[in-house]
Amino acid sequence: MSRKKIALVSATRAEWYLLWNLAKELEKDEGIELLLLVTGAHLSESFGNTYQEIEKDFNITHKIPILENNDDKLSLAKSLAVAVSAFAEAFEKLKPDAVVILGDRYEMLGVASAALMMHIPIIHLCGGELTLGAMDDSIRHSISKMASLHFVSTKAYKKRLMQLGEEKKRIFNVGSLAGENVKKLKLLSKKELESELGLSLKNFLLITYHSETLNLQNTKKEVQILLDFLDTLKDITLIFTKANADENGLLINQALKNYCLKNSHKAKLFDNLGALKYLSALKHAKAVVGNSSSGICESGFFKTPCINIGDRQKGRLRGANIIDCEMKDLKKAFKRLESEEFKEKLKHFKNPFENKKSPSIFIKNVIKNTNLATILQKDFVDRK
Repeated sequence: MSRKKIALVSATRAEWYLLWNLAKELEKDEGIELLLLVTGAHLSESFGNTYQEIEKDFNITHKIPILENNDDKLSLAKSLAVAVSAFAEAFEKLKPDAVVILGDRYEMLGVASAALMMHIPIIHLCGGELTLGAMDDSIRHSISKMASLHFVSTKAYKKRLMQLGEEKKRIFNVGSLAGENVKKLKLLSKKELESELGLSLKNFLLITYHSETLNLQNTKKEVQILLDFLDTLKDITLIFTKANADENGLLINQALKNYCLKNSHKAKLFDNLGALKYLSALKHAKAVVGNSSSGICESGFFKTPCINIGDRQKGRLRGANIIDCEMKDLKKAFKRLESEEFKEKLKHFKNPFENKKSPSIFIKNVIKNTNLATILQKDFVDRK
């Protein structure tokens, strides 16, 4: 019997660290041929050429550059168009039996559109979620409607896909891919992390701030408010990771770079920490600050507080370790962080993303045991 050819696509560092275990499961299965396609920010020097991290563990089948030089609306639209064309050509050459896509990035909308038009089944991970402050929300739901199989992280997200008319038999609640990393990786001690990062980490914040893609006009002002506030904090180290390749992402990264150059004694900006260092930092941090999905979804595994700023992650399921605030209310949020009431709550809260499964093995087995040639045609299920 011929092996199933499964294309796995990654465009960003955050996405890849969620996909790593699944890629490894697919790669080592004798019944599957893994086609690893790398694109987007992975291939950009501005975002750290993170494809090099992938190459330490995997052979990349195809590198597909799509990014324009700028990150304005026109450039992102052009990048999306390039993605459709370039991935259509790659799929024509590689002839995969299915394409695995995670999440809600605009690059993945191009990949999904190409696969749809080439009649290649799409396997979508992390559908059914909400991020009301970002255009990612519309992209995620669009990809879900193009997909033939769905693997979600909670019952609520499965229910939401059913609300979109998807058939129940096509949706699998496998739990958190991030949680699988937490369980499998031997995390660094604080001393080991200090050695890796080259900073004193007695008391530190882990900060990732992305643009709100549905509220872009105030990005520069908002970032400056954040940096000005962080500058008022005493005896604390600041670890920044770069913003995504979204509109205004380069603007944010330049502001962070300038700040860290002026404050090198207490602040450092990283292109990419990788899964091991990032999760280790998340474990040891006083708090994670910003508006990244990892703050919402991963911090709970360590009971690390998360100060979530603005609307980018609005609508996501969250645990009691999350303190939501607007940029202007950072002082109030940090005061709550130090309150005895919050600290007591932190001891007893239940992480909504906790799971006992191994999502990657489950996903691999479903792919392996499904006749992929028969799953393209779907029904729409009306629900009251």
